[in-house]
Amino acid sequence: MVSTGRHHGFESIAEQRLLLALDFAGGVSDVLGQPFRLRFATGSGWREHIPDFLAVTAEGGLLIDVRPGERIGDDDRVCFAAAREAALAAGWSYLVVTGWRPHVQTGLDTLSAQRRPLRDPLGLQSELFTAVASGPRAFGDLVAATRLPAVARAHALHLIWHRRLGIDLSAPLNDAAKVWASLAGVGR
Repeated sequence: MVSTGRHHGFESIAEQRLLLALDFAGGVSDVLGQPFRLRFATGSGWREHIPDFLAVTAEGGLLIDVRPGERIGDDDRVCFAAAREAALAAGWSYLVVTGWRPHVQTGLDTLSAQRRPLRDPLGLQSELFTAVASGPRAFGDLVAATRLPAVARAHALHLIWHRRLGIDLSAPLNDAAKVWASLAGVGR
């Protein structure tokens, strides 16, 4: 993860997707995989559960379980309820990730290809900021407004990943997607 500067293990593609989303969301200073074993009593006896991740943010901890929605059964719900109570007792938030809209994951995969440091010897990032200074533009129009649209695509994706340009992830990332200057991009 770029945000932690470390590699993090995962047991499934669903967990890998969560780590990518956490990296994109920003504000994560650390992620711990399988942070603890929770042992709790139920009406039918003792149970154990190991949450998938604990993300550490400036706001505190975020305990996370990852399970595809169609695979969640009654036993899982009991474990998730116990994990939620443990998180509450620790002052953390709790989240069960059940899946992603297909276009969100595709968009994050595309953006993540440009998450590493990127030099700009041609000054295309300034051209991109100038192109959105008067308001949102379609992604295709934005990169077409530069001297080198093919190269500007990589820079636009890099700037979006780093929140210097903004997009709406509720819609697919394509040439029609609206892009705007973010507050994080101003003055950087």
